[in-house]
Amino acid sequence: MAPAVVEKENKEIAKQYKELLKISYQTLSRADKKLIRTAFDTAVDAHKEQRRKSGEAYIFHPIAVAKIVASEIGLDATSIAAALLHDVVEDTPYTLGDIEQIFGETIARIVNGLTKISQLEYQKDVSIQAENFRKMLLTLNEDIRVIIIKIADRLHNMQTMDSMAPDKQLKIASETLYIYAPLAHRIGLYNIKSELEDLGLKFTEPEVYRDIVDKIKESKEEQDAYIAAFSGVIKKTLDTEGIKYDIKGRPKSVFSIRRKMMRQSVSFDEVYDKFAIRIIYESQSEDEKFLAWKIYSIVTDHFRPNPTRLRDWISAPKSTGYEALHITVMGPKGRWVEVQIRSQRMNEIAEKGYAAHYKYKNELSEDDGLDQWLNKLQETLENSEINAVDFVEEFKLSLYAKEIFVFSPKGDLYSLAKGATALDFAFHVHTQIGLRTRGAKVNGKLVPLSFELSSGDQVEIITSEKTKPTANWLNYAITGRAISKIKSSLKEEQKQIAEEGKTVLQRKLRAQKIPFNEKTVNELVRHFKLKTSLDLFYRVGAGIIDNTLLKGFAASRSNAFVNFFKNRIRRPQNSEDLNKEELTVKYDQLVFGKDEEKLDYKMSPCCNPIPGDDVFGFLTINDGIKVHKTNCPNAIQMQSNYSYRILKAQWIDSTQREFQATLRISGIDTFGMVNSVTKVVSNNLHIDMKSVHFDTNDGLFTGTIVVKVKNKSILDNLVKNIKKINGIDKVSRV
Repeated sequence: MAPAVVEKENKEIAKQYKELLKISYQTLSRADKKLIRTAFDTAVDAHKEQRRKSGEAYIFHPIAVAKIVASEIGLDATSIAAALLHDVVEDTPYTLGDIEQIFGETIARIVNGLTKISQLEYQKDVSIQAENFRKMLLTLNEDIRVIIIKIADRLHNMQTMDSMAPDKQLKIASETLYIYAPLAHRIGLYNIKSELEDLGLKFTEPEVYRDIVDKIKESKEEQDAYIAAFSGVIKKTLDTEGIKYDIKGRPKSVFSIRRKMMRQSVSFDEVYDKFAIRIIYESQSEDEKFLAWKIYSIVTDHFRPNPTRLRDWISAPKSTGYEALHITVMGPKGRWVEVQIRSQRMNEIAEKGYAAHYKYKNELSEDDGLDQWLNKLQETLENSEINAVDFVEEFKLSLYAKEIFVFSPKGDLYSLAKGATALDFAFHVHTQIGLRTRGAKVNGKLVPLSFELSSGDQVEIITSEKTKPTANWLNYAITGRAISKIKSSLKEEQKQIAEEGKTVLQRKLRAQKIPFNEKTVNELVRHFKLKTSLDLFYRVGAGIIDNTLLKGFAASRSNAFVNFFKNRIRRPQNSEDLNKEELTVKYDQLVFGKDEEKLDYKMSPCCNPIPGDDVFGFLTINDGIKVHKTNCPNAIQMQSNYSYRILKAQWIDSTQREFQATLRISGIDTFGMVNSVTKVVSNNLHIDMKSVHFDTNDGLFTGTIVVKVKNKSILDNLVKNIKKINGIDKVSRV
């Protein structure tokens, strides 16, 4: 390379370094500057031979990441130094030991966390990719700065992706929309979240992105005039009150406009709130709230507010630390416009996230929202029972969720995701309360567990030691925490039933003179068209596979030799396809959505799912619903870019479904009869009693019980046990 070019490059590197110190949000001490200088010199030396795909010196990348960390996120000197060094261990001769020796244990730990994330290779199989995300998120618990610097690194990569191959652009952009934008949102980095989403859209749907950007440019003049007209109306009153303020128009992001267009099925011109007006005021801490409401009063004196669109995040800040008043008012020309009222402190927290939050707090609090969130996240991460794909989906739910605020009976305030139910609240308070939930009261009234909570509700959870989660609970919860805990509990119960089933099966096979060994268990699994031995033991334990079915197996086993020769003589051309077809028709059906609708669908050839696989439906434009495995190579891309077309899908195994049955009982009315009957029903682990009603008449009684059971043999067993009760005359199924 020509000396003139090298000299020019070196001048630019020196200039960027000076700018880094100048734009830092934190006040840097002499020791801070010395630390950053050492990190800068180390990074320059380590990357001296490297160049990026665009041709520029590699060192410009770590400097750019450090500038984002210093200015846009506002972290401290330790984080700035770690950002400068984030690629040193991965890409250069420097080792982690070298970093620890020069910079100490903290920076070495952060750099190590960042190196671990970088070494997670992109996998075609979505379940491996999801597992990688899970490993990446484990670094959160080591040091939150790891993930914040990683977000800054991803932002700069997205900003400089133009020289990359299109397939790489699509992969990185999908991954960004899938996990990094939600993470930025949850940590309170709203500006970075919006930029990541916009850049994600730019590389996943370039034509759509360019079209919206062009239209925003075209309408800018009109928007500026509108903001000026709005400001002109309230400025005089604000000035008269002696409030120091600044009014800005903030255009909504390209991504959010696109989302509105899709959700509301409208064109760009029909999206009415393409920008918001922000009033940022100066205040002392003691009159900060008072001034916010005073400005609110001034705005609503001039413009009619929409009472349903008031968002008060000053009295109850979001768990990300965000504080503001949001109101929607009827502005000039009869147009609704969102007005955001923030103090300078609130504005800094909104833009810088936790860096500003801590600047004003001056200390870390144990009650801090981020710490609480990290603790909950750690519980989920350590729960190895959860399928990695489910984990990422549940995790995303909690990342992007809007919030509501509810109260405990004692008046404690809890923040929950919008749409959360009474059951979600129970698990939010404590896992054991969730697992023992028997019922709930909202504002003093008994409500179902599926009752959707609203801001301001007071929620009381009624618990019982005898209560256990059922499969239905998964339909009552929407938060990742509750769903993961319910699934774990159900799996634990399934294991216990399977343990009992194993013992029962051993005894029943002995009666049929069939040895209990691995070969027999495998034969049984194949015979009943199951997937694993756990499924087999569970079905025996639950009474689904009973004596009659096992006798059928014994008979088929004795005929196996004859069948073997028959198959040799007349083997089907494609036995695998026939088996799949038979399995689908006899045992399984695919249903979609929460309501388990039966819809027409086609199997996708890219991953070729078979009954029993974890699957989802994808609504295509010309070809109806296509069913893909959740670990399909295309799943991440579809889930990242077309989440509005994804349909939840599941195989319904007829032996695992619960059916409702009504029993009519009659007999002699004796003291404690009702108690005896309900005791028999509730003592059976595999029966869910839905309702019970008894009437007495001159010494006789009649009653109806509605139960949910998995199959007829369990119901027959229940009928038999009720008939044994002294005084029962008849038990019949309605």
